[in-house]
Amino acid sequence: MAELTRELIRRAPKVLLHDHLDGGLRPATIVELAAACGHELPATGAEDLGRWFTEAADSGSLVRYLETFDHTVAVMQTADALARVARECVEDLAADGVVYAEVRYAPEQHLEGGLSLEEVVEAVQRGFDEGQEATGIVVRQLLTAMRHQANSREIAELAVRYRNQGVVGFDIAGAEAGYPPTRHLDAFEYLQRENAHFTIHAGEAFGLPSIWEAIQWCGADRLGHGVRIIDDITVGADGKPKLGLLAAYVRDKRIPLELCPHSNVQTGAAESIAEHPIGLLTQLRFRVTVNTDNRLMSGTSMTHEMAALVEAFGYGLDDLQWFTVNAMKSAFLGFDERLTLINEVIKPGYAALRSES
Repeated sequence: MAELTRELIRRAPKVLLHDHLDGGLRPATIVELAAACGHELPATGAEDLGRWFTEAADSGSLVRYLETFDHTVAVMQTADALARVARECVEDLAADGVVYAEVRYAPEQHLEGGLSLEEVVEAVQRGFDEGQEATGIVVRQLLTAMRHQANSREIAELAVRYRNQGVVGFDIAGAEAGYPPTRHLDAFEYLQRENAHFTIHAGEAFGLPSIWEAIQWCGADRLGHGVRIIDDITVGADGKPKLGLLAAYVRDKRIPLELCPHSNVQTGAAESIAEHPIGLLTQLRFRVTVNTDNRLMSGTSMTHEMAALVEAFGYGLDDLQWFTVNAMKSAFLGFDERLTLINEVIKPGYAALRSES
């Protein structure tokens, strides 16, 4: 068996379900786009700017963390800028060994330059199409509505309108506390009537009530993060874990958890990678998937996330394949396409790596 080096992990086929477009820009691109649109940045050179993003995101201050997105969103207000960011996103994921990705963003945050919601979606798709043509990987859009706004039904309708043009699902994001998913119930009920897929950011900053609402009131197909499901699991004196009713339901129903280890450490949802609930959730065989969340702010990649898990938990190629197949099974892509990627790309890719010794 080949040693699980970082390079070998990079070459392993990977599937990414939780990645924010405005959280993954290249620092050099931000510098160029900011100069073109006259946006003032907190640092000038690409290297310094990249460092500023990770330090600001690591500061422990939510205000400073959110400020980082002000700078990325500000340079994504024209069709060409959106297309460029989307194309580079696909290129970067392909270079990292990702074979399928669902990338999310909130169209309503990209209207300041005069674009319509439709023009935003089409610009992002143009970039994704260019990137896919150049790399051969598969990337789809998830359209996000902001939970503190009142546009969720409009964005849900947009997602349905573009579902045969690169959009595979819907999401809500933003502060969980004070903005429960049930505020957007009409959007979720509409999506269910339209046989459309959706995930909900839940169980990251806020605990079990957020997860319960997302699943039992709103009918979420997946949980964006969902890491706080660990609060419904107790480990007894004998070392045996006992699942509460909600945790048992999530596991029984195979509801996918879009876990983002490094991001969770940054936001305080986990103390460290070694103490991240992913270890116990994997052991208990929840439908665990590994994700990046915001590659720029967390200074991360799928390779970085998986390498950290290998180091912390001693995982091998079989475990990485399990995470990857879990994610592919949980994707909003059509069944036949998912099966093809599992059987013709993912499993052969891991088999080839195992044969190296």
